[in-house]
Amino acid sequence: MVMKHIYFSAVFILLMAGCTSSKKLLQKGQYDALIQRSVKKLIKNPSSEEDAVMLDKAYNLANDRDLERLKYLRTENNPRSYDEMYRIYSNLKSRQTNVRKVLPLRIGGRTIQYEFVDYDKHMVEAKKKAADYYYDNATKLMNVNTKESYRQAYYEFKKAKDYMGNVYPDIDNHIHESRYLGTSRVLMSVVNNTLFNLPQDFVNNVITIDTREFSNEWVEFHIQRLDRETQYDYYVDLILEVIDISPDMASDRDYIEKKTIEDGFDYVLDSRGNVMKDSLGNDIKVKKYKDITCTVIETLQQKHCTIQGHLEFISLNPKQLLKKEPVSASTHFEHLSARAIGDINALKPETRKLIQQKRIPYPDDFGMIYDCTETMKLAIHDALKHNRSFIQ
Repeated sequence: MVMKHIYFSAVFILLMAGCTSSKKLLQKGQYDALIQRSVKKLIKNPSSEEDAVMLDKAYNLANDRDLERLKYLRTENNPRSYDEMYRIYSNLKSRQTNVRKVLPLRIGGRTIQYEFVDYDKHMVEAKKKAADYYYDNATKLMNVNTKESYRQAYYEFKKAKDYMGNVYPDIDNHIHESRYLGTSRVLMSVVNNTLFNLPQDFVNNVITIDTREFSNEWVEFHIQRLDRETQYDYYVDLILEVIDISPDMASDRDYIEKKTIEDGFDYVLDSRGNVMKDSLGNDIKVKKYKDITCTVIETLQQKHCTIQGHLEFISLNPKQLLKKEPVSASTHFEHLSARAIGDINALKPETRKLIQQKRIPYPDDFGMIYDCTETMKLAIHDALKHNRSFIQ
């Protein structure tokens, strides 16, 4: 009896929770969500009068709301509204199709059957008028001759094609043209104002960065000109101003390491100078120790390179300097070697490893400049990131 009571209590709680949830959807005006919920429940249990009541309320309220909105839009007679009208008719048709799965409804001894409405003719009409509006408006936007108008025209040509693309034989050309004209193209280049005659591969490599983070649907970054016909909207120029390379530098540091080691043994003598014996008759000996030393001379080889410059963000329409952003990079060559003078047995293990390191050749000046490239790329990346708002 106790288990049966618990079972019925659980079922009651679930039913109440479901009822409360449905009422909340109704109160919030989420009619289509309630319709979906009620249809699913009625498919499982066609005799549920409670779900039938909820479905009937939600269906009538949703239709009334949509039909009132359509009435207003038709009265307003704004060509921009045909897109919304098409969506509303689509919702009415979809809702009607969904509800027909569980018709007729039986509520309080009554049988409810909704009249079938053919929404297709209204959908086709709204779809055609929406397509015409988008196509005509996009054509007008193309004559405004701004990036923003080209981009909006692109979206509206696309909508016109989605609705009635076969009606406009030139639609694909318009989509391509508006896409091309609406895209901002950025050309990155290097201006070398330093005293160094830099190889072209270095010049190309220093701006070969991953620009996907800064490109988007309407912005393209190029590190070389595509062709003579391509028009650019922005230049981002890396102006190299100073390349400072230090001379080859070497500094020595010397120090001594000491160690105490065994150095044989001495016999222990008695007062008469005789060798003393232990209890087993063996000679008594004591270990001898001595200190050994080794001088270590460390050599630190160093060379430094610093590149300084700035990025210029330039708009070409109209032509103006938008921003100058300083960028710099540096690289350091260091090599530590050592040599030993004296007894190397006095050295610590790490010092023994060190004296195996020999002096190496210094990198040449262009090698140092090339080593700066990756650091300079990071500086350029950060400058682009902080100034991306100038490229639109």
